[in-house]
Amino acid sequence: MSITPPPTISLDSRFARALPELALPWQAERFPAPDLLVLNDALAADLGLDAAWLRSPEGVRLLVGDRIPDGATPVAQAYAGHQFGHYSPRLGDGRALLLGEVVDTDGRPRDLHLKGSGRTPFSRGGDGLAVVGPMLREYIISEAMHALNIPTTRSLAVVATGHPVRRETLAPGAVLARVASSHLRVGSFQYARATGDIGVLRRLADHAIARHHPAAADAGLPCLALFEAVVATQASLVAQWMLVGFVHGVMNTDNMTISGETIDYGPCAFMEAFDPATVFSSIDHAGRYAYGHQPAMAEWNLARLAEALLPLLAEDEEQAIALAVEALGAFRRRYDDAWSAGMRAKLGLPADTAISPLVDDLLTLLQADHVDHTSFYRRLTLADTEPVRELFLDLPGIDAWLTRWRALAPDTELMRRVNPAYIPRNHLVEQALAAATDGDLEPLERLLDAVTNPYDERPDRERYTTPAPTDFGATYQTFCGT
Repeated sequence: MSITPPPTISLDSRFARALPELALPWQAERFPAPDLLVLNDALAADLGLDAAWLRSPEGVRLLVGDRIPDGATPVAQAYAGHQFGHYSPRLGDGRALLLGEVVDTDGRPRDLHLKGSGRTPFSRGGDGLAVVGPMLREYIISEAMHALNIPTTRSLAVVATGHPVRRETLAPGAVLARVASSHLRVGSFQYARATGDIGVLRRLADHAIARHHPAAADAGLPCLALFEAVVATQASLVAQWMLVGFVHGVMNTDNMTISGETIDYGPCAFMEAFDPATVFSSIDHAGRYAYGHQPAMAEWNLARLAEALLPLLAEDEEQAIALAVEALGAFRRRYDDAWSAGMRAKLGLPADTAISPLVDDLLTLLQADHVDHTSFYRRLTLADTEPVRELFLDLPGIDAWLTRWRALAPDTELMRRVNPAYIPRNHLVEQALAAATDGDLEPLERLLDAVTNPYDERPDRERYTTPAPTDFGATYQTFCGT
């Protein structure tokens, strides 16, 4: 059933029109009693959507895909992907639908996408559903990432479906309404390449250029310029993850966007005690996507994108490979530049400061004493060094480091603008999700208030600056929620 919502709501189907081979028309499952749990009013306003109408029964049904504007064509998107290094030729939206594209108040097209909306032909035996906890996790962490100025998909709403879902036990079902610049992924290109139809691959590249990297259209080799642009955006993105201690947890090629936005917040978490080997995901037994491996894994994923694009780079395969290898070779330099610039800002140092020995020694100290990553940099902004020293066992080591750092005359005001006081600390996220699953949204609302204002330190938010108890952090695991 469809309705005609207010005239401010219009969903275009440009992706489905441009690439019908990657878009399967489908409908969301109908849910008995959808109930809005949380709505992102600020994001709704950015999209030109009426938040009051979205809270109405008709608006809530839009947010679960039950009722859509006339003319819209929801689709399940097709894509392939390497999952933990193993190639799957047909993944796709197994529990998701692209409702369509809206134009935001800045004139940019944005995808309105549902997660947990029911089975599709890509479900591969899954139920296509989602539960309240994981959908609220994505809401919390994606909005925290946005507040940290890290490119990310956004969360518009989470709606309880009134439909119980079986996981380890029965849990209340939910749908997440997600907003993104697009849902084009490395896996989209892998799927297009696997069709053997170069025309499909070329149309996908043209669509990606127009949507995300329009400057590439004017280059001598537009598809090579597209690849170079994706390399650059991903190098910057992963550097930003590393600077805040974010661990994605499932960096499969179907979870790497062409836009350079963070996508898929399943088993993600924020590192507390600094350790490059940090892993939270319950299924990452070998630590493939550990915190310290993330730059290398991004580079590996980009190599898979290069492989998919080869027929568009040059007619001669050896020449195409040479072009791709050269372009991919820029990743490490771009990543190092972005990370170094970010570390200079975190330490309040000028852009031309040589920081390698200083930073290398700092990271050694942080790891040796299991120092909380976020607390350290925030306390470093204080005039008194004692709160920093309290974090360390090796007092001579940190005292010597502080002396070297202070000799460089750091700008603590700059540091306060880039070092958050609040991140979604894992124990607080779990407490909020457990309460929300039981119907109490107050802990969620308080946590969101802190993490969406990460630099605005207030006395009444002190509990949000405290790391998890040691016994919690030592055993904490995250799960995909499927």
